[in-house]
Parts: sequence; structure tokens; C-alpha cells
Amino acid sequence: MQTFLRGLLSASLRFLLKPVFSGWVPIGFQRAWLRMMSASSLPPHNTTHQVIDMNGVSAERVVADETASRVVLYLHGGGYCVGSAATHRPLAAHIARASGAVSYVLNYRLAPEYPHPAAMHDTLAAYRWLLAQGIAPARIVIAGDSAGGGLALATAISLRDSGLPLPAALVLISPWTDLSLSGETIKSLAWRDPILSHSITSLWARLYAGELPLTHPLCSPLFSPLERLPPMLIQVGSEEILLSDSQRLAERAKAAGVEVQSRVYDKMWHDFQVQAGVLRDSDAAIAEIGAFVKQAVPG
Repeated sequence: MQTFLRGLLSASLRFLLKPVFSGWVPIGFQRAWLRMMSASSLPPHNTTHQVIDMNGVSAERVVADETASRVVLYLHGGGYCVGSAATHRPLAAHIARASGAVSYVLNYRLAPEYPHPAAMHDTLAAYRWLLAQGIAPARIVIAGDSAGGGLALATAISLRDSGLPLPAALVLISPWTDLSLSGETIKSLAWRDPILSHSITSLWARLYAGELPLTHPLCSPLFSPLERLPPMLIQVGSEEILLSDSQRLAERAKAAGVEVQSRVYDKMWHDFQVQAGVLRDSDAAIAEIGAFVKQAVPG
């Protein structure tokens, strides 16, 4: 049954999402289509959300347990151009439930209207807001998927370089860490990836970077020094063009002395964790995230 579901979901994504995530489709239509597609994601039972303001940045506070003392600052994916707190609310809710945390899902500003560094400025503002609420950095985990994973990593690098306290850990789901698309799997897995293509990632990369080079270390944090970063969990699917981004990040981070847990989920695609509640592998990945967060933020 799981094999059938996996095949059905992969085929559905290839038919319904990949053609829209294309360089010739207007960004406004991509945003609307993703909002519609995300309605099929299943949040866990008995979770609530409310729209809040975090230092002038709109966000959603997603709660699975009001007694939770851990905090996850969640940065949604979407190539820095599409997606929102609403589209990624179910995923953030699953992570909150598994982690014993409250998730804060940020509506950071999107390109092309707001290229880099707008998204990072919003994330840093939200992190400072959490600190101003009296939340210790040792109780905070920054997490994100795809572009949000790259943004989470870049945010940690910016915090380190500015001397601000670092979060307890990073959770990076299929992180997009190299906007220059130099990874080997960008080409080798192009036909197997049911969601992403070189066409759309190259468009999103240029819109986000603006006039900066695609290898700018805060746009493509793979090329930043990685020393003194918090422990990180990296999850990625074997069927996605961004596999090399995760693998190279894990290698470089370990070489820099960072504590890294990384796992490639066989036969899974980009952001497969969104299918939590449906696919066994997605549930296992969420459980792994929960265990990692609890280990990084005890009690």
C-alpha cells in the first residue's frame, strides 16, 4: 500500500506541480497554484494557529501543545519567490507536535518584489523578537525547507558573524544552499525529480539574488565559512535535484567541526515531509526531526 501511495503521490506532483514550477509560468500564478495545492496537506489533530506580528513581520504561531516550552522558528520553502506561512502550516504543525514545541512560521518578504537581503532581515527581526519575549536562544531551533532551509543556514551564519546568540540547533529539510546550481545532481537527477527543474530554480535564484552573484555567501550559504555553527539535522530525498546541496553541506559542515546528522531518504522527493500523515517515510522523517529537537533542547 505504501509503495502504491508513494508512486501515486510522485506522479501527481509530476503532473500537477512541476509544469507550473517552470520558468515560463508567472510568479503570481505559481503562488496561487501552490496555495491551492497545499490545501491537500494534513495537519495533525487539535492544532491551532494565530496570526501574529514579530517585529513588523507577519507570522503564524502554530500550537500543538500549549505547555510546550521549545520554540521552532520555521522558514517556508518556495524558491524565495512563492509559499507562505499558510502553505507550510501543516508541516510546521507536524514538527511542533513531534518536537514538543511551538512553531512560529514566518511570512518573510518574497522576490522578485523583495530580493536579498529582505528575507534575511525579516528572519533576523523575528529571531530578535523571540529573544525580546524572554525566550532563551538555547530554547530556539531554526528550521526550514528548500529555500527556507538555505535561509535558516544563512541566518545562523549572520547571527554568528554579528555576535548575536545562536539558536540551539538547525533543522534543514532539502536545503537549497547553492543558487549557482553547481551540484552534480542538478543535471543527473533532473528527470527523476517530480517537482523541481533547472528552469525554475535558475529563475528563482536570479530573482532572489538580484544584482548579487549567485555564489554570494549569504545567498548560497554552502560557500560561507561554517565553523562555530549549531548542530544541524539535514534531511533530503534521493530523487531530487538538490541532493548535492545537502550532501556537500553535510561534508563541509563536518569538516568545519559542526555536529551534523544527515540522512538521505531512499525513493523520496523534494519536501516529502509535507506528506506526513499519509506516507510512512514522511512520518518517520518528522519523528526524526522531533527526536533531534528534543535532544538539542532538553526538558
